[in-house]
Amino acid sequence: MASTRDIRRRIKSVKNTAQITKAMQMVAASKMRRAQQTALAGRPYATLMNQMLGEVTANSGDFSHDLMEKRETGKTVLVVISTDKGLCGGLNTNLLREASKADADTTIFVAVGRKASQFVARTKRDLSAEFTYKDIPEFTDARAVSKYLQELYLEGEVKQIDVLFTNFVSTLVQHAERRTFLPVGEITGIEAGIEGEKSEAKLEESALEFQFEPGAADVLGSLLPHYLNYQVYQFLLESKASEHSARMVAMKSATDNANGMIKDLTLEYNKLRQASITNELLEITSASLAVG
Repeated sequence: MASTRDIRRRIKSVKNTAQITKAMQMVAASKMRRAQQTALAGRPYATLMNQMLGEVTANSGDFSHDLMEKRETGKTVLVVISTDKGLCGGLNTNLLREASKADADTTIFVAVGRKASQFVARTKRDLSAEFTYKDIPEFTDARAVSKYLQELYLEGEVKQIDVLFTNFVSTLVQHAERRTFLPVGEITGIEAGIEGEKSEAKLEESALEFQFEPGAADVLGSLLPHYLNYQVYQFLLESKASEHSARMVAMKSATDNANGMIKDLTLEYNKLRQASITNELLEITSASLAVG
């Protein structure tokens, strides 16, 4: 049975832990608000980019691009966007569980984030490249990743490039999702990136005609890389918003658990102390009766 001294030490230790988790909760909450606002603010632009690209491509005649070329042979590239740090609940666990479902023999991995790199190294899978991104993602971070993926696809040795990231739904809900990045969808099936819906119905209803100057190849040839760059940027924003949300919830849960443990330990300490006092009183009373 633990002594009162041991219980006091445990109470002190748990209080110190609760102070740390409380501080981390406040920091995560502060970062979470900004990350959520940035991710939500970027969604309308991403959706509009998808709609515009779909309509423009649908009215561009026989336009074709190497980034839209479908292939039947080659390996699949899986880009895994994870966090750099832990202590964010089951966020990385759920993400890497989905990544582990990919066939190691036919899949090449690109890691974005330290946890993804550690997963690929630990499971001894084929790692093609490793990237990092700032706590507040910048467009230059996304452009570096997107440029590498486009060059990798244009080499013609891979048939498809997918992105696995954590999509932000709410503060309490984040889902690991896998999206096709390359080849870019056909004109009747451009993926609506973040919303995950198809724009086929809108394309069929559209009766707009576009005139390109200097030409469709030049305009769309410049538009496609920017479209892909922004898609990666939005993926990073969604992942970062999910990370801070999950960490805030995890640290709040840890703080609540620590406070509950402190209450239980304090109750146990008081019981032991009361029992000790009662024993001392009994000893004094017995001694007094024996003497007198």
